Amino acid sequence: MDLKNLLLEVTDSIATVTVNRPSAMNAMTPETLAELQLVVAEIERNDEVRAAIITGAGAKAFIAGADIALMRDMTSTQARELALMAHGIYAAIERSSKPFIAAVNGYALGGGCELAMACDIRIASDNARFGQPEINIGILPGFGGSQRLPRLVGKGRALEIILTGDMVDAAEALRIGLVNRVVPQDELLDEARKLAAKIASKGRVAMRLCKEAVVNGLEMDLVRACAYEAELFGYSFATADQKEGMGAFLEKRAPVFQDR
Repeated sequence: MDLKNLLLEVTDSIATVTVNRPSAMNAMTPETLAELQLVVAEIERNDEVRAAIITGAGAKAFIAGADIALMRDMTSTQARELALMAHGIYAAIERSSKPFIAAVNGYALGGGCELAMACDIRIASDNARFGQPEINIGILPGFGGSQRLPRLVGKGRALEIILTGDMVDAAEALRIGLVNRVVPQDELLDEARKLAAKIASKGRVAMRLCKEAVVNGLEMDLVRACAYEAELFGYSFATADQKEGMGAFLEKRAPVFQDR
């Protein structure tokens, strides 16, 4: 895979995707999105990978938004097509059978904040800054920010962030539920890898079913979502991993999951 804007490394069943444009604060471009599409698809089909981490190169930025110079002269149609492309990629991350962890170092603005929100879990360094500053340049979030942000932090808080364009520091992001935890910058990737390894040690079938229950269930009313959960719960009892997991628990030993 010929990648110019991203780095992909797979070690110990964990894929690490690094946005590698530090001289441009890792700003998102259409080419970067196209590469991300390829990488996400590769992670999904690679049986060696059990969990993934997305981060940004350098100490200053995760992704400091989109490359405005490239977007300035886009037509309405081109902008819509770019947004739809990003929506498809971010949805593929969200609906992947593999858990994705965003390791956010520095600025996560615009499309960068939106990418982090599409991941399942967000770990921030203590210097992280989040925001949807699109209103400051006369537009609105276009890569899912107006939808995922209120689902994470609530309507009022999301509208304050979106309508002011103000940045949220790591401590505030943790307080409002935008991130799961905050760690010192020099420990960020180690903490992300520890969490990814812990999740990767679980059975692949149960992992996939848990993601499906949460991600798909959020789009349903509570009655339908609970019925959907019951269906998945029942399905899990038809798997070898359920037999192994419960057997290991009763026998007081570590389970050896077969991912089936």
